[in-house]
Amino acid sequence: MIIHIGIAHYPGVMESAVAGLKELFLLANRICSEYELEQRFECEVVFFKEDNHASPTLPDVQIVIIPPCLEGEYHKHPSSDLLSWLSNRHKQGSLICSVCAGVFILARTGLLEGRPATTHWHLADDFSQRYPEVCLESHKILINDGDIISAGGLMAWLDLGLELVAQFTHPKVMRQLGKSLVVDTGQREQRYYRTFVPKLDHGSAPILKVQHHLQKHFQQPISVPQMAEICILTERTFLRQFVNATGIKPNQYLQQLRIQKACEFLESTQETVERVALRVGYEDISAFRKVFIKITGLTPRDFRMRFGNRKFE
Repeated sequence: MIIHIGIAHYPGVMESAVAGLKELFLLANRICSEYELEQRFECEVVFFKEDNHASPTLPDVQIVIIPPCLEGEYHKHPSSDLLSWLSNRHKQGSLICSVCAGVFILARTGLLEGRPATTHWHLADDFSQRYPEVCLESHKILINDGDIISAGGLMAWLDLGLELVAQFTHPKVMRQLGKSLVVDTGQREQRYYRTFVPKLDHGSAPILKVQHHLQKHFQQPISVPQMAEICILTERTFLRQFVNATGIKPNQYLQQLRIQKACEFLESTQETVERVALRVGYEDISAFRKVFIKITGLTPRDFRMRFGNRKFE
């Protein structure tokens, strides 16, 4: 199974990150072969210039990566062809990723409105002034928000690469890759197990529209009939198409999404379990605990004790 990756090469891009990502996935392919796994990564560098003259063809890829930059202002004023490519790929179900200043380009598309993201701490103030509608969490190295992943500092392309390898292959591949690169992968492996990774490249535009809506408004109450209305389908047709596309029922999907968000809040904040439950859309704390245990195998408090951020102790 080939996993197609497009790496955006734009004016001022960090060349070592572009080359490093290609080599990281090449090493991952070798490890997949050693483990007799069928997954293989195939990278294509897509060139963009100031004057909107891009590569002759913009590839249809499963993953798009916007690397960090070292100089210039292109990331603050990206060309329209790059923005269109990012938006179109997202609409088709591609996973969109940014590193460091690359998040400025991603934010320019509007895809991050109301969504969490991270960037280099030195760029945080400038980014927040330009894009106040984005929920910037610059203290985090990496934020995997399902259909969008952002990574922080200049070298966070390594974190992103390892996250993608773990997500699209197997934890043991990422672990072995970390050993080869002499990079600590312990926390990334834990995050991999806890992350709900929705299927987005199924090719159903109506269902993808609902998925994008749920990703952005997961904390708001919504019924199956309302979901069906979003994609202009009858309830029966919507249910059938949703299960065919994602593998699970709409209510199960929403539960998975909400519990994943709850895990992130329990990991990174001191908020009470009751407050976390409310933030992810549960007014009934008992119902929240029941669903949380069903999905994670731990109570919310046990999860926090095991995985919570030590700086809050």
